[in-house]
Amino acid sequence: MGTTVFERHQPPASVIAHSLEHTARSVFWLDDLPEGAVGGRPKLTGDRVADLAIVGGGYTGLWTAVLAKRRNPDARIVLVEAKSIGWAASGRNGGFCEASLTHGDENGKARWPKEMPTLHRLGMQNLDAIEAAEAEYGMDFHFERTGMLAPAIEEHQVEWLRDWHAEAVEHGEEGVVFLDQEAVRASVASPTYLAGVWEQRTNAMVHPARLVSELARVAEELGVEIFEHSPVKRLDTPGSTGAVSVITDEGRVDAAHAVLATNVFPSLLKRNRLMTVPVYDYVLMTEPLSQQQLADIGWNDRQGIGDMANQFHYYRLSKDNRILFGGYDAIYNYGRKVRSEYENRPESWQKLASHFFTTFPQLEGLQFSHQWAGAIDTSTQFTAFFGTARDNRVAYAAGFTGLGVGSTRFAAEVMLDLLEGRDNERTQLEMVRKRPLPFPPEPAASMGINATRWSLNRADHNRGKRNVLLKTLDALGLGFDS
Repeated sequence: MGTTVFERHQPPASVIAHSLEHTARSVFWLDDLPEGAVGGRPKLTGDRVADLAIVGGGYTGLWTAVLAKRRNPDARIVLVEAKSIGWAASGRNGGFCEASLTHGDENGKARWPKEMPTLHRLGMQNLDAIEAAEAEYGMDFHFERTGMLAPAIEEHQVEWLRDWHAEAVEHGEEGVVFLDQEAVRASVASPTYLAGVWEQRTNAMVHPARLVSELARVAEELGVEIFEHSPVKRLDTPGSTGAVSVITDEGRVDAAHAVLATNVFPSLLKRNRLMTVPVYDYVLMTEPLSQQQLADIGWNDRQGIGDMANQFHYYRLSKDNRILFGGYDAIYNYGRKVRSEYENRPESWQKLASHFFTTFPQLEGLQFSHQWAGAIDTSTQFTAFFGTARDNRVAYAAGFTGLGVGSTRFAAEVMLDLLEGRDNERTQLEMVRKRPLPFPPEPAASMGINATRWSLNRADHNRGKRNVLLKTLDALGLGFDS
């Protein structure tokens, strides 16, 4: 077994300790919002009647509300959130807004090869629409279409990048640039980089919490009623009325249709209880870099960055030139529960700090201002699944597996199409029509996921070679994303 670059070039323990000395356990993006941008909405009390009831106040639910109003401005729409708008994944993710609807081309080609040209086009159209939304609705969520840089940090990954670039050239894909070692380090000055591929148009950076707060503001301006601190206890669908009732402790919404946008949280539909598992991801955010520190690392094109390992890191610059650095550890806790105590894992933040200074040793002395974590709704196909229930009265989408910032808007369009009974390009996709395999119940889920994580780590230490377990999962179309 070999070693990784992060094991070969570890910074001194004193550097890591100093960097985390004054770090707050708090989500930077939420702290960075203008006062009053989130929270303060009433609980649902009493009865409401609506055309559409939406459960969940993250990206999926809010895009659904806004796009439903675009389709039918007179529609009565009520959105119900268990806590406050954007408090979960939508307010605390890395802000990578990708065109890919399939968790990357490789995953898409393995599952829906014939549909990939269509999925690629629809994904680019979806990203274009998100970019246009700032002007269309007068929003500001710090959208920067900077693209995505994938650096090779181990020798065997360089050949992967050459193959990736050659395939893009063969298929006439524009804006896919191969960077050799000199070029990639001229772009972003990390001594760990051996080569890179820069996809210049397929990814944007956004301020996650601003996106969710701006969507909520626009939804309310369009006439959507939003209620917070109103966890939904159940859905009732009386057989003869053709309606669905969304019921909380203190109120209810009777609607013609409902959308479930609860993602990582236990589904209100029994059929979906085993379809996702919560995987915890950990993040650090630095203090703002000085002009000298910025000059030391380059990064003038401000791309999002995600390395090529199975246990990968993702990092990006904020508008005020902080570096968000996350990933690597992806922790599943026995019992598939979502619990706040799982968000406190000092060993993950220490590991991230170590890897950060291996990546950017010239930033030694920089401190991290924030550390936080969150749960990712992971599906066995690595990307969202869709469907309807209760005689087509209820639509759902979940399982975004960490790439939902962009694809939640696409999911909203799909769910509205399904509820309206539209037969179109989106609803005819195999990705939309067929459900992935569920995760098994415990204890099999924990055993399988932990064995897979061990195998992914072993592959990273063995020139990317996948063992029998990983090859079997690949053949079955099953997976667990690290």
